[in-house]
Amino acid sequence: MANILTVDGLETQFKTQDGIVHAVNGVSFHLKEGETLGIVGESGCGKSVTMMSMMRLIPIPPGKVTAGTAVFQGKDLIKMSDSEIRKVRGSQITFIFQDPMTSFNPVLTIGRQLTEPAEVHLGLSNKQALDRASELLAMVGIPNAKDRLNDYPHQFSGGMRQRAMIAMSLVCTPQILIADEPTTALDVTIQAQIVSLVKSLRDKLGMAIIWITHDLGIIAGLADRVAVMYAGYIIEEAPVKELYRNPSHPYTLGLLGSLPRLDEGGRRRLVSIDGLPPQLLQKPAYCPFAPRCRFAFDRCWNENPILEPVESEHFAACWVDTKTGRPRA
Repeated sequence: MANILTVDGLETQFKTQDGIVHAVNGVSFHLKEGETLGIVGESGCGKSVTMMSMMRLIPIPPGKVTAGTAVFQGKDLIKMSDSEIRKVRGSQITFIFQDPMTSFNPVLTIGRQLTEPAEVHLGLSNKQALDRASELLAMVGIPNAKDRLNDYPHQFSGGMRQRAMIAMSLVCTPQILIADEPTTALDVTIQAQIVSLVKSLRDKLGMAIIWITHDLGIIAGLADRVAVMYAGYIIEEAPVKELYRNPSHPYTLGLLGSLPRLDEGGRRRLVSIDGLPPQLLQKPAYCPFAPRCRFAFDRCWNENPILEPVESEHFAACWVDTKTGRPRA
């Protein structure tokens, strides 16, 4: 399958009172048609900022995209004019945000917020847009969908608001859906329902998905490929089964080690990653994970590794072979 999106060397900085924060440091990845890519990492690693930078949603100032390209259908999103990127956002590439209560406008009805993108991007009449909104609410599992169009966001439960947010993101039948930790604020039962819903919609509509999360458990049953981020870098990328079978970066090992596993009957002791992530007031000249890494040796403190092949379609940015604990050949 062809690549629908190719991001290369994306860098984003923020000016703060303490100095310049290097939030995204040369991120590169691709997304194929109909593929689901998982972006994984702890809070503050640059997952959301990478996607917001790509879609030109970073507030300027204090933020600024300082380098890189994001090519979608042959055009660089970073270099598009404001009018061009507005035609892409909400139409061809859409977002599901983490907290739907703050994403919806509290003084507009759910129906109005679903009909607006249909009217703006698709040119539908108000009646056609209302029919489209009702159809989508029903598709995402909201009962009495037509009657609920006149409700306000506070009249929906958390799970229903997230379903309505998914419906709004599908109004224009996008080619790419970016889901930014959409299940974080929900209980585990509703989380499972939302993940199942997104999977069924993906298969039905054929759209590509970028799913941002810190939860490797969700990614296991959803994604085709996984990119692991740390300190504004992608430090490992692999097909999802390969990543779980053969984690090749110490940070990925730590993430998997902190994940409970049902197949081991609770016998395995969970581990934590010692230390804290870097503040990134300076772009690291060495491996940013070195201060927390049990495998670190001299080269790790002198040179920042780049993503290199470990196996077919599997890349890791590490000087150490995590299976042996020795430097890579």
